[in-house]
Amino acid sequence: MTVGKTTTKGVGRRRAVPWALLGLWVAVLVLVGPFAAKLADVQHDRATDYLPSSADSTQVARMEEALPGGESTEMVIVYHRAGGLGADDRRVAAGQVEQIAAAHELVGGAPEGIASDDGTTLMYPVVSNEPGSDEKLRDALVEDVRGIARGQDGLSVEVGGTGALGTDAGKVYDSLGGPLLYTTVAVVALLLILIYRSPVLWLVPLVVAGIADYMSMAVAYGLNQAFGTTVTGQSSGVMTILVFGAGTDYALLLVSRYREELRRIERPYEAMVATLRGCGPAVLASSGTVAAGLLCLLAADLNSSRGMGPLGTVGVLCALIAMLTLLPAVLVLLGRRVFWPLVPAHGSEPTQRRSLFAAMGDCAGRRPLTVLATGALLLGALALGTLNLPGPVKQEDSFVTEPEAVTAMETLARAYPERGTQPIDVITPADRVDRTLATIRDTRGVESAEKGRTGNGWAEISVIAKDTPQSAGETATIKSLRSELKGSYVGGDSAEQIDLEDTNSRDTKVVVPLVLVSVLLILFVLLRSLVASLILVAAVVAVWGAALGIGGLVFGPVLGIEGTDPGLGLLSFVFLVALGVDYGIFLMHRMREECLAGAEPADAALTALRSTGAVIASAGLVLAATFAVLMNMGLVQLVELGFVIAVGVLLDTFLVRTYLVTSASVALRRKMWWPGGLSREPAPGSGPTEPTEPPRQPEQVGAP
Repeated sequence: MTVGKTTTKGVGRRRAVPWALLGLWVAVLVLVGPFAAKLADVQHDRATDYLPSSADSTQVARMEEALPGGESTEMVIVYHRAGGLGADDRRVAAGQVEQIAAAHELVGGAPEGIASDDGTTLMYPVVSNEPGSDEKLRDALVEDVRGIARGQDGLSVEVGGTGALGTDAGKVYDSLGGPLLYTTVAVVALLLILIYRSPVLWLVPLVVAGIADYMSMAVAYGLNQAFGTTVTGQSSGVMTILVFGAGTDYALLLVSRYREELRRIERPYEAMVATLRGCGPAVLASSGTVAAGLLCLLAADLNSSRGMGPLGTVGVLCALIAMLTLLPAVLVLLGRRVFWPLVPAHGSEPTQRRSLFAAMGDCAGRRPLTVLATGALLLGALALGTLNLPGPVKQEDSFVTEPEAVTAMETLARAYPERGTQPIDVITPADRVDRTLATIRDTRGVESAEKGRTGNGWAEISVIAKDTPQSAGETATIKSLRSELKGSYVGGDSAEQIDLEDTNSRDTKVVVPLVLVSVLLILFVLLRSLVASLILVAAVVAVWGAALGIGGLVFGPVLGIEGTDPGLGLLSFVFLVALGVDYGIFLMHRMREECLAGAEPADAALTALRSTGAVIASAGLVLAATFAVLMNMGLVQLVELGFVIAVGVLLDTFLVRTYLVTSASVALRRKMWWPGGLSREPAPGSGPTEPTEPPRQPEQVGAP
């Protein structure tokens, strides 16, 4: 009777738990649904959403919003004819500008045109406080101005300036949501179909990842409302990439182990319990390293970087929760048939075949020191490519396809090489505005300075430099103004670029050590080995350097990119170290299992590679492909970030994990596990140091 009752309870639990989890997820989605839809409403891509919080340019942007009329929208209308402007062209230009002034509130009314020395170009600086800080009103103003200012009979008209550039950048960021999500889903779906070779199985982790992404949007909205976390187009896009990339990685590991357990255990429920016990710690530690690394970005001063930390962490944790609860529940409810046509029958043996990873393991096992030295030299040589990275990207070079605002800037640069065409904004105390004006006009490199709005005890001054925007001469002028104007703030587009570079340099020095220490601690707790932890961290740092080096060889010569985003080094480091350690954890955790089961360390390393090689390769391909989706976006910063991370993940997957970590484990043997118990030789006749299950036969699952 007791046995019967126990069996009945066991059967009831096996049926109830998956259904309960499924019902819980349905309830969660119903609750978070309204909040997920609101994330787009709190996403902003204004200057203050990216700028460092303590910089002069940030203070200027905030104070301009508080001045009468709110934030200024600055535009430049550029009329150009290659053969020279005629009288009719000038009449058309003046008439269109008068029409714009009549339709909108322009500061100072209709502006006077400024002709270039060669007579080919006429520019009209247009400033309006009509939109204030409302991005939608700004975009409407810019589009209306572009609708009025139209060329005819060979006369070209372009609308540029800060306001127009913001509108064009906003269009790119707005396009990230839909195309980024659809492309990511399509790429992951294609890879899962190739990996699983099943008409059904690929859909399960993909749907679960989509649900996790929906939940992450709701949580990100909650963080914004509760703590004011910055949400930008870049950070929300990266969050989606992480949900699908990391989530699919966890699913691949779990499904692979589940397939193994189904061959040993008859009932899917018990097989899933064994699966979670076996690979759960590795998945938890993997997500922990990513979350810890991303949360280190909270120490950054750059708003965009600091906001990306919590959003990226939300994405990873939502993916983790979904893959450890919803995915197991669905797989158990679907039973073995979800693997059709390659159904793992109970008691069957996996197909034994010579795999690529077995060959790689044999190579690393025969000559571990040679393989280790060759791989290290190769990574070092690739890292030299960082010397070829282009300098900081300029504003006009930050778009893959040049929008109208950028072509207007280029036209101005050619037509007015002798003067600045982009204002430098100065905010000074209103009671000493005259003294500030005098100091500015006496500053070397200043062409002109005019007083603007006054309010709340502050006054606005618009400064034009003698040198072209973002040139060495203009940079020197901005630094001189900041040095001379004590108690005032110097901002504007060019000043923002200076602050971005300086702050990224500062953030790198602060965040990088935090990431290394955090990841190292998590690895030590999981692996109980200082040597193994140090080797994994050193490996991912080497991969980061090599990936950046490849970027240096590709960005300019191949992709035609003329600048490097100032934040590329820091963000790629955080992602590659945090994500790259994932695969090391998967491999080393399996090595540790084999050692605890009684295998010698060298044999354990080769068995672990044969057992997990296909899974790690599949996961690496999926993660690299999801980040490569960023290369299809319209901003240079996303193209560069996606390229470096994708290349780094591939290097980590097919070189570092398969060859270097394995060869290091074979060469060091028990020293690899120092100072843990596995580093000591077992006493003669003693079995495994801890009770374990017998080692499983390696199974190659869906290697692409």
